[in-house]
Amino acid sequence: MDRVTDRLIGDYDDGVRGPLFFCFGAMHGNEPAGVRAVELVLKMLEVEHIKNPNFRYRGKFVGLIGNLKAYQQGQRFLNKDLNRQFIKEHIEKIKTVEPIDLDPEDAELLDILDIINQEIQAYKPEQIIFLDLHTTSSDGGIFTICQKDKRTIDVAMGLHAPIVLGIIEGLVGTTLHYFTTDNFGIDTMSLTFESGQHQESLAINRAIAAIICAMREIKSVNPEDVENYHEEILINYSKNLPKLTTLVEHYPIEDGEKFVMDSGYKNFQKIEANQKIASNEQGPLYTKADGLILMPLYQEKGEDGYFIVKEIEY
Repeated sequence: MDRVTDRLIGDYDDGVRGPLFFCFGAMHGNEPAGVRAVELVLKMLEVEHIKNPNFRYRGKFVGLIGNLKAYQQGQRFLNKDLNRQFIKEHIEKIKTVEPIDLDPEDAELLDILDIINQEIQAYKPEQIIFLDLHTTSSDGGIFTICQKDKRTIDVAMGLHAPIVLGIIEGLVGTTLHYFTTDNFGIDTMSLTFESGQHQESLAINRAIAAIICAMREIKSVNPEDVENYHEEILINYSKNLPKLTTLVEHYPIEDGEKFVMDSGYKNFQKIEANQKIASNEQGPLYTKADGLILMPLYQEKGEDGYFIVKEIEY
């Protein structure tokens, strides 16, 4: 896949007022599926009027690459995980640093926020939506991560993938932490969608389907303009997975720790408490809780060894 040189993948605006919808690909540079999905959705929007003359997109859609420098090199990050740097105090601090002295990810962070703020000032939206597209190093199911408020969960339900609550409570500095109404002073909603394994070609299709379903849920497109196959892609892949889960265990990897995940684990695979699941320089590592595993780490870089969730009622 060609590595683009511009953070802005593209945008679309029919001139009809509505939400300002930011969609990110490659917030981790080794996750190209989201970038390709945004590219294809933009092409689909451009030609939709040809087959559907009455089509109107309400709002503005903006596709962005997250960690552009890491994406160009096919690396998760260069010096540190960009999706752990969205912290208000950290942002204010690095604004005082000379550009030439900035860490690569901090330079990426400031550029992202500058573009977002320019778009907000130009469009003056009443509502902002952020969708951060990701993939995982392990095989298995797709899922959506979001805050616990009912409105966001209702939108996430429309993406027809398992919803995972509580993950961000054990993390800091993600897009879900920062892209909020409090930080922007405008009604803001943010979601993260995991569409499959990093190199899986169908991860692109699922990301496309998630974007289009999100557009429908926020009323930027009419339901009758959304082809059924977009929903079917997500429904069929998630048919045997739980609809709503919450975090029960998280294994953060310490600096310098030689964490090695045992082979063969997939997203939503059943796990029992006291099950050997990984090892480090001190020996075997055992789970603490029963549940379903998410994002077992099978790549060189990463801050989280695994997550375990359990199904809950909505």
